[in-house]
Amino acid sequence: MNVDFNKNPDGLVPAIIQDASTNKILMLGYMNDDALQKTISTQLVTFFSRTKQRLWTKGEESGNVLNLVDIKLDCDSDSLLIKVNPKGPTCHKGTDTCWNETNKETYGFISNLEETIESRIKAGDSEKSYVASLFAKGINKIAQKVGEEAVEVVIEAKDDNDDLFLDESADLLFHYLMLLQAKGFKLNDVVSVLKSREK
Repeated sequence: MNVDFNKNPDGLVPAIIQDASTNKILMLGYMNDDALQKTISTQLVTFFSRTKQRLWTKGEESGNVLNLVDIKLDCDSDSLLIKVNPKGPTCHKGTDTCWNETNKETYGFISNLEETIESRIKAGDSEKSYVASLFAKGINKIAQKVGEEAVEVVIEAKDDNDDLFLDESADLLFHYLMLLQAKGFKLNDVVSVLKSREK
């Protein structure tokens, strides 16, 4: 790995730390060549501390180490993306990330949709909200709706109309997310089961 440590007068390059599972950015540190070599040899992320003016292995005092998974060099050879499995919170203030974010796996729009479903359930306005009205009818009705949508997906899969197939697939996913919440779960719980089956 040919890192260009000479671009900066202090001989340091930024090292962006990312959780290998959740893809959340956890922190930003700086490395010189010695820090990089120690990270590779120990498999624990080590930085050059600009305040202490020495090598510093993350978690050397707290025990909240960053276990190395992968290192990537950017196109200009002057910054690093380091994927890790963190042990405990990353920030010295006790939070998961240095931006005070929870380090959990999210799925962009799908996670936002889960939050919308949850807020509609809590609001409970069955006259204005389809979600609330379906939840008011109970879990049997929600499960029945998932079954109906699944059958419609199968029917459309055997046809040639891709638009209808995608529409029915969206309906199925939407109602399945509702069923998960009716059972007290979220998509992350299903993903955890899938991960446990990974070989």
